[in-house]
Parts: sequence; structure tokens; C-alpha cells
Amino acid sequence: MALFSSSTRQLPDTAVVPRHVAVIMDGNGRWAKKRFLPRVAGHVKGVELVREMVRACLERGIQYLTLFAFSSENWRRPQEEVSLLMQLFVKALEQEVEKLDRNGVRLRVIGDLSRFEPRLQELIRQAEAKTAANTRLNLSIAANYGGRWDIMQATNRMLAAQPEKRGGWEESDLEPHLAMSFAPEPDLFIRTGGEERISNFLLWQLAYTELYFTPMLWPDFNTVEFDKAIVSFQQRERRFGRTSEQLTEKPNA
Repeated sequence: MALFSSSTRQLPDTAVVPRHVAVIMDGNGRWAKKRFLPRVAGHVKGVELVREMVRACLERGIQYLTLFAFSSENWRRPQEEVSLLMQLFVKALEQEVEKLDRNGVRLRVIGDLSRFEPRLQELIRQAEAKTAANTRLNLSIAANYGGRWDIMQATNRMLAAQPEKRGGWEESDLEPHLAMSFAPEPDLFIRTGGEERISNFLLWQLAYTELYFTPMLWPDFNTVEFDKAIVSFQQRERRFGRTSEQLTEKPNA
């Protein structure tokens, strides 16, 4: 059973500070190119920004942070770059998990992990197990993840879990099998790098998420820019299908 309700069925709680922030960290390669550096230098710098964002979420009371690190379509990139990204992923897990654990951060990696090398899969399992009891911040890294893959794998699991059922499926049947079933739907989605699309990320979960796009390349996206996104979020009117007048009505009016 899903831990959180769907925004298309119930009115979710709203708060000044977003409970869940999802980010597409775009622009690493372009950041490096502007500095006449190899693309991997941008990815290395991007990992440093992840540390800063984790710290910022802890300081601001954000409970869930989901980062799109490697999409199912990113395998189409040059093999050398993909190999370097995998090495960087291994290195990050080896170096960062202890710090995450000390700071009360729970780490999960969502996506189809079967395509990764056994060493990387084992590091992921170890990191998730080590941080499983932590509750200050839920950090999810989407790796070899795609929104369509997520919906399809959830559908297959749903059918396998209830083979006797024939038709009449509802959202609540599918939701427990989605990769992010443990988290509330994102309140705020941020994409850096100037592109204004969601690129097959959390297709189900972003139904009523507030979207924020910035031309700032990910390695330049510091806490000042993060706070700009939060201020933008705070200025939105989140109606979830209602009218503005309904938002101001008294409960017993």
C-alpha cells in the first residue's frame, strides 16, 4: 500500500517549505565546455553541488530530495562518457555514504539497476542498508530511470500481485508498485540548464508539482539559486483543480 495519497484524488497538505523537491541536474557538460575542460570535469563539479543541495535541504527542513542522475536514455551518450559516469557513481558511493549516514540522510537509488556492473549494484545495496534507519532527509538518486519504465514496471508488478483481478484497475492499485511509492509527490520540480521539459522524469508523480526552470547550469546552481526556486514556489497558488475563491473560503462557511 502506498504511504502517501495521490494529488488527483485527495487534496495534499501544503506548506511554505516544499516537503519534496525533485531536480534534473542539467548543464554539467556545457559548464565544462565553456571552460575548455573535458565533460567529466563538469560531472565532477556537479557531484560537489549535490553535497551542497543535501546540506541546504537539511537546513531548510525539506524532507525529500530526488535527483535525476542518469536517465534510461543516457546510455545513448558516447561510451567513454558513460563509463566515466559509472566510475564517478562508484566513487561517490564509496566517499559519501558515511557522511550521509552521520547526517541522518537515508539514501535510495531508484531505477533499473540490473544494467549496472555488479560492483556498483553491491555498493548501492550496502549504502541503502547502512542508511535505512535515517529520517532527517530522504535522498533518492534516479539512475537508469525513466518515467515510462517506472509506469510499465509498476503495471507488471500490479498484475503479478493480483492475477485474479480482471479489469477495474484504479490508481491506488498501481501506486504501491511505483519506484517512488515511499515518498509524497514532489511539491517543487527544478530543472537547471535552460531546457524547459521534464524529460521522462517522474511522469506519474509530477501531475500537480510546481515547475521551476532556470538557465543556470547545474555546477553554478548554489544555495542562493535554490532559495530563488523556493521563493518562486511560495508565490504559487496551488489549487489542485479548485478555484481561487475556494482557497479563501472558511471550512464551515
